[in-house]
Order: sequence, then C-alpha cells, then structure tokens
Amino acid sequence: MTDQPKLQTLSVDGITAPLRYAVFRHVWLASLLSNLGVLIRGVGAAWAMTEMTSSADEVALVQTATMLPVMLIALPAGAIADMHDRRRVALVALSIALCGVTALTALQWLGLTTPNLLLVFCFVVGSGVALMYPAWQSSVSEQVPAEALPAAVTLNGISFNIARSFGPAIGGIVVGIAGAVAAFALNAVLYLPLLIALLLWKRVAEPSRLPREQLSRAIISGVRYITNSPSIKIVLTRAIATAAIGSSISALMPLLARDLLRGGAQTYGIMLGAFGFGAVIGAISIGEVRKRMSGEAAMRACMLSMGGATTAAALSRDPVLTATALILAGAMWTLAFTLLDIGAQLSAPRWVAGRSLAAYQAAYSGGIALGSWVWGRLTDAAGVETALLVSAALMMLSPLLGLWLRMPRISARHEDVQMLADPEVRLPITDRSGPLVLEIEYRVASKNARAFHTVMQDVQLSRQRNGAYGWSIARNIGDPELWTERYHCPTWLDYLRQRNRWTEADRALDRQAAAFHIGPDPVHVRRMLERPFGSVRWKEDVPDRDTDEILPFDGKRVAGH
Repeated sequence: MTDQPKLQTLSVDGITAPLRYAVFRHVWLASLLSNLGVLIRGVGAAWAMTEMTSSADEVALVQTATMLPVMLIALPAGAIADMHDRRRVALVALSIALCGVTALTALQWLGLTTPNLLLVFCFVVGSGVALMYPAWQSSVSEQVPAEALPAAVTLNGISFNIARSFGPAIGGIVVGIAGAVAAFALNAVLYLPLLIALLLWKRVAEPSRLPREQLSRAIISGVRYITNSPSIKIVLTRAIATAAIGSSISALMPLLARDLLRGGAQTYGIMLGAFGFGAVIGAISIGEVRKRMSGEAAMRACMLSMGGATTAAALSRDPVLTATALILAGAMWTLAFTLLDIGAQLSAPRWVAGRSLAAYQAAYSGGIALGSWVWGRLTDAAGVETALLVSAALMMLSPLLGLWLRMPRISARHEDVQMLADPEVRLPITDRSGPLVLEIEYRVASKNARAFHTVMQDVQLSRQRNGAYGWSIARNIGDPELWTERYHCPTWLDYLRQRNRWTEADRALDRQAAAFHIGPDPVHVRRMLERPFGSVRWKEDVPDRDTDEILPFDGKRVAGH
C-alpha cells in the first residue's frame, strides 16, 4: 500500500482566519483563560497529593481521576451533544466543573482535604469536562465556515498549549506562595469568562424534520457509525496507544521534579511550562508538518523524537537539560495529537460529530488514565528513571503500529447534503412500524462482477454506519447478471434517518454502485414491511373470519400501536 498524498497545509493566515468570526473569537479567548485555570488547578492538585503522601501510585492517580470520567461517560456525552443544543450542554457541563472546583477550594481552605477526597473532586471536575468536550468541540463547525474548520481545530489545540506554556509556571508560583487552595480558587474564577461567552452566544439552531433520537438509541447509532468507519477506528486505536505510552511524562512530572531534579513546586511548574512551551511550538508547526509529510510519516517522526526526549529527561539531573528535553517532548506530543484530533473531527458527518469526538476523547483520556496508573505502579516498584526509560523504549517501538494501522488520509469534512423527500408510501404505517426490509436489484455484466462486488463492500459499511443492519449481497444463480442488495432498518423512522444521514461521499458511493447497472430499466428498489400483521395492527385491515379476505383500510389504528 502506498503512502497517502501529502496533506493540505495551513498558512499563517489560514490558522488565524477563524478569529475573524466574533463568536469563535470570544469563545476561543475565554477558553484560553479556562485552560489556564485548569492547568493551574492541575499543579495544585498534583502538588497537594505529593505533600499528603509519598506514594507514586497515588500521585499518578490524580491524573487518572481527572481523565477517567472522560473515558466512562464520553459516548453518552457525545450523544447528548448531538441530540440537544450544544451551547446549553456546554453551559451545564461547565457549571458542574465550576461547582466541583469551588467545593475543592472550600475543603482545602478548611484543611479537610484527604487523598481520597482530592481524587473524588478531581473526578467531579473531570466529569464536567467530559460532558463539555464533545459539545464544545463539535460546536466549532457552527461558529466558523467549513473551509476554516481545520484551522479552528488547530487554534483550539494552540489555546490549550499556550495555557500549558504559562499555566504550570504560574501554578507553581501560586502554590509556592499561597498553597494549593489559591490554585483551586483561581481555576474557579477563570471558568467565569467562558461561562459568560457561552451565555452571550446567540446560537441559531437548525430545526430537524425528524424527531429527536432517544439517548440509548443515539448511543447505539454512534457506536454503529464508529465500528463501521475504518478511518475513525484507526484514529481511536492510535490515540489509545499513543496516550498510554506517552503519558509517563505528564503523570510522573511531580516526581521527576522532586526526585530527579531535587526541586519543589516552582521547579515542577517550570518543567510543566517547558513541556507546554514545546506544545505551542508543535501546534504552530502543524501547517508546515502537514505540508511536508504524510500523516503516517509525521506520527512516526513524533514518536521517535518523543522517545529520545523522554530518555534524555530520565537520565538528566540538570534542570536546563531536562527542560530542553521536555520542550521537544511537548512539541512532538502536540503534533501527534493535533493530527489525530483533526482526523477525528473531519472523518465524521455533522449528525454524529459529537459522538465521534467523544469516542476520540474517551480513547485519548482512557489511554492517559490507564498509562498513568501503570507508570505510577512501575515507579513504585522500580523508580522514576526506570519507568521513563521503559516508556521511551515503547515510544520508539510504537511506529510499528503503522504497518497494520496506517494513519488515514486527512481531508475536508464531507458536509451533509439536503434532506431527501420521503419515499411514496401506500401502506398505512407509523414511525414505529418495522422492521423495514430494503431490496435493491442491480443488473451487472458478468465481466464487471468482481469490481462490483468490491464496491459493494464499501457500500455495506456506508449503509451500516448510517443505521442499517443485516446487510447482504446475493447473485442470482439462474440469472448471473442479477444481483440483490438486502438490508434492514428497525423502524420506518430509523429508515428515514438512515436516508438523510448520507453525506455527499455516501451518495457518490451509491452512484458508483449504480453505474455498474445495465439494461433499459433503472435500478429497482423495493421497500417492504416485515411481519406486517405483527408489527402494524390496523382495526379494519385484518382478514375477515369467514372469507379470509383483507378488508379495506379506513385509517383507524388499534389502541396501543
């Protein structure tokens, strides 16, 4: 398999273009302050745990407790973001995080914080972040036009990494002067600008012709889309592996500062600041990297470089050398995850964008949570230096994943097209009627049979991503030119959703399959209601007991249907 084409670049003007749009600019600036507060609070939490216990396991669990909720509630959060007003979802989620950090501030001020309580409230704050992330990220496409979306995604990454450049250093100073309670309080205050920006955003909702999905069905739809999307599955797998292997640096940073560099809270903040400064360099460099390298080549370079930087950080006892290594590690970490983030955002249509982003965040956060726990346990058993060296070795081996899971080509999102009109129906049915069976007949020349069958494998994934199940393709043994595609939808309403979830890429694939059809008649489509007398009960549309004839339908439904 040849490597994919080089990716479209983002010029400097392209990166800053989304800031021309007022809503995005206001939310972006407010999120920058919010991210700054998050990083300051992270320093306070990690150092507070370091002061309460000498266990590396419990210190690493601070990061696990913050990231674990993202993994646990990501899919429900993504479904909620796709089902409801994303602005309101973000406001509720931000309020949860604000309440959590406010309570943590009060407990710390009263001297009541224990290791377990600290972990509990880190989990509460993480839960708010987990609910907010898919709503906030998927709403970016509502704040900027489609052509500015990749730049907007990159800017969101830059926002976090600008905060990471200064937040930890500020956090170290704040903790050193006023203690962890000041870091927690400052985080609460810096949430307020984002809360105000979201309140002032006059979001224009796009009304849907179809009823809203139930939460459980929306989650199932999201899982079904992801499992039938090869590109998203690759991005998620690579995100889990990269996050788990690379999380050693951030999870063990307090111990690196304390045990290897013999420093205090300020040293810890400076080291985190160096990592964040490198992250900004990486985010700014994403355009040039995408211009010069394919996605797989860029991921390979990132992991090899980060492995070398982690090795240097493990062996160094000089703060300047360690900070230099962390700058490189931060740049490579951000480059890798910006590529993965853009891939996740642009691989899914708008109707499932929140769920796809939630799955990506779950993979990313789950990898960090699992990795942090593993690196903490290894540090307890063998020391900080050994844990970092093992992590570095795994980073250098991770490019081998590309032999099986090559990074997908990153291109512009396939925007949704105009909704189709409902097909003509002569049988009285309701939204809940079903299952529905679709049969599509193609007549294909025998010489094109293999090529047609290959295209239909992609058609299968397209149908299943959008809601179909029980898909099959069959060839008539008595008439080899006749092929029948068959699949099911649970209900009539599910079928209408499936039809109107097609992107332009899905429709192009459908046209590609239809192009194999020969003969004077068009492709024949049959829509049938399976078990009609079991699933659709009509008062008058029943057999006469004496004659077994079907009586005319008069439009009256049996109660309970």
